[in-house]
Amino acid sequence: MPKPIGEITRGTTGHNRLRRADRWIAAAHGRLLRAADRPLVVDLGYGASHTTTLEMFLRLRRICPSVEVVGVEIDPARVAAARPYERPGLSFALGGFELPVARPPLLVRAFNVLRQYGEEQAWTYWAMLSERLAPGGVIVEGTCSEVGHRAVWAGLDRSGPVTLTLSARFDAFDRPSDLADRLPKTLIHRNVPGEPVHAFLRDFDHAWAISVPLRAYGSRQRWIAAAETLAATWPLAGRPPLGGRSRWRLGEITLPWSAVAPR
Repeated sequence: MPKPIGEITRGTTGHNRLRRADRWIAAAHGRLLRAADRPLVVDLGYGASHTTTLEMFLRLRRICPSVEVVGVEIDPARVAAARPYERPGLSFALGGFELPVARPPLLVRAFNVLRQYGEEQAWTYWAMLSERLAPGGVIVEGTCSEVGHRAVWAGLDRSGPVTLTLSARFDAFDRPSDLADRLPKTLIHRNVPGEPVHAFLRDFDHAWAISVPLRAYGSRQRWIAAAETLAATWPLAGRPPLGGRSRWRLGEITLPWSAVAPR
């Protein structure tokens, strides 16, 4: 068997760490999964425990009973520890970015995997994963805090990145730009003046600041108001935040990738 492509991660994981991303996947891509015959989902680099892969499987099964999930890990010991938890529709495999699965996946989730690589390598692995997708397939790649209260992820298809999503528990930050340390590797070093992602975070902080009167009604109302301000006034014309109030009320905001793409 060829050597898996990639390096072993720290493997940190825990219950509900990726709940925010799973919730978004179910909302954003549930229709895609339900429209497919036996859709295959890969959880790449699930870490030292099978927990987040099992949680993803159970959540996606609620919206698409035919979905199959494969957890892929580059560490043989982690794969061996996960295999006792296999069940119909859920399995674990040894591998890396080459995605050693029987057929092209319709969806790949890769969290806390690319932080250890450089920006150029991150772009390379994005392209490698995209090439392995089934037609119409998508990738959700991002990072989150240790307990999952702050997360940022990119949504990609075979053509490259399409969206960027910020998601946080309302007591996990002081201002939206606190999530900058969770930006994808392709953006985290671009958070400097002159780059679109820096302009977005600056404007989000401003919208959050001027929404402070709504703090009396709770941080959720303040976040919604800040998102509405961005949607109405953001200078990047034609590229407002996506999703609407139903997503914003969850502490989420999704942008077209074109609005934050590196210059």
